[in-house]
Amino acid sequence: MNHQTPSGPATGCPVAHGEGATRLYGTQAATDPHGIYARLREEHGSVAPVLLEGDVPAWLVLGYRENRRVLDNPLQFSRDSRIWRDFRDGRVDATSPLIQMLGWRPDCVSQDGEPHRRLRGAVTDNLYAVAGRGIRRHVTHFAHKQIDAFADAGRADLVADFAEYLPMLVLTRVFGLAEGEGRSLAESSNLVIKGGADALTHNDRIMGILGELAARRRAEPGSDFTSGLIEHHAGLDEDEIVQHLRLVLITAHTMTSNLLARALQLVLTETSWLSGLVSGQLNLSAVVEEVMWNTPPLAVLPGRFATADLELGGCPVKEGDLLVLGLAAGNHDPGIRPDPGVSVQGNASHLAFSSGPHECPGQNMGQAIIETAVDVLLHRLPGLRLAVPPEELTSTASTWESRLDSLPVEFTV
Repeated sequence: MNHQTPSGPATGCPVAHGEGATRLYGTQAATDPHGIYARLREEHGSVAPVLLEGDVPAWLVLGYRENRRVLDNPLQFSRDSRIWRDFRDGRVDATSPLIQMLGWRPDCVSQDGEPHRRLRGAVTDNLYAVAGRGIRRHVTHFAHKQIDAFADAGRADLVADFAEYLPMLVLTRVFGLAEGEGRSLAESSNLVIKGGADALTHNDRIMGILGELAARRRAEPGSDFTSGLIEHHAGLDEDEIVQHLRLVLITAHTMTSNLLARALQLVLTETSWLSGLVSGQLNLSAVVEEVMWNTPPLAVLPGRFATADLELGGCPVKEGDLLVLGLAAGNHDPGIRPDPGVSVQGNASHLAFSSGPHECPGQNMGQAIIETAVDVLLHRLPGLRLAVPPEELTSTASTWESRLDSLPVEFTV
C-alpha cells in the first residue's frame, strides 16, 4: 500500500491530483480490492486519489451519486482522452498498458456529442439485428458442445471448462469469424483488460484478425455483425469498422464471461437461489441482477477526463485530470446500501452497465447469453453441486475487474 497522510479539506481529499495516492494495482489490489475501496472511502470519502499501473495518477470515484454525476454529464466529464493532461504532457507513454483501456480511438466510446451518436447508432442497430437472429440458438449450440467435453467425467471447473470461453465462441458466430479462433481470442481479450507487459501484443493480434475479417466481409458480405457495420448508413470508414469490432469483441466477451462465472457462483453457493431456479419460483434475470449489484463484471470503469476545474465529492478536480469510475465501490456505497446483506431483487439501478450516453449497448445480448447458458447447464447436469466449500473459492483482480479463479463442481453421470 502506498499512501501518506492526506491533506486538504475536511473530507480527507488532497489538494493536488495524485497527492496521498494509493496504488490500484499490485499484490494487495489483486487479492483484496474491496478492502482498498473501504479504506479509501474511510480516509477520503466518495472520491480518492489513486495510482494506476506505472504510477499514473487518477481520481477513483467511490460514491454512488458521484459516479452517476460523472457518467451522466459528458460536458463536464468527457470520454475523449485527448484532453488527458498527463498523456498530453508526455507523462504517460503511448506504449503504456493503460492506453489499451484509456487511449483515444475512432470509436464511439472515445467520443461525445454528435460523433458519439453517429458511431453508437451503427453499433446498437447491428447488435439489435444480430440479437434477433437466433442468439439464444448459438448459445445453446456452443453450451452443449462445451458440456459434451466434460459431461461423462462427473466433475468440471465451470470457469475454465465453460464460462471462460463460451461467450467468445458465440461472438465468433455473431461476427462471422471461424469457430477455431474463439479460444485464442478469448485469452487475448482477457490479457488486454488485465493490462501488463503483454497487453499491447495481444491487442495487436486482435486487431490483425479483425482487420482481415473486415476485408473478407467487404468482399463477401453476410448476415453478421461485421457486414452490418460495413453496410450501415452511418458510413463508417475502415478504421472505424475495425475499432468497433475490437470494442464489441473485447467488451462483450470479458464482461459476459465474468458475469456468467459469477452467476454460476451465486447459484451454487446460495442453495436458495438454485432451488428457486429449479422450482421455477425464481427466474435467471433475478440472479443476474443480484450479481450486477454485488460483483459487477467491470469493477472499475475507465475513464473520464475533466473538461474544466470543478469539485467532486469535496475534491478539487482540475481540467485534464483522469477519473476512473468505481462501479463495484459505488454499488456498495453505504449511503445507498446501509445493509449490503439485503437482497436487491427488483432494483435495476446498479452501475454495472455504466450510465448516461455511454451506457453499455450490448447488455440485452449479454443477458441472453448468460440466461441461456445457465439454463442449458442446469438441465444437462443433474445433481449439480459445488465440489469445494464456498469459502475456498478465490478471485484475482486487476485494476479494472475481479475474476473468479475457478468453480469446481460435481454432478450425476
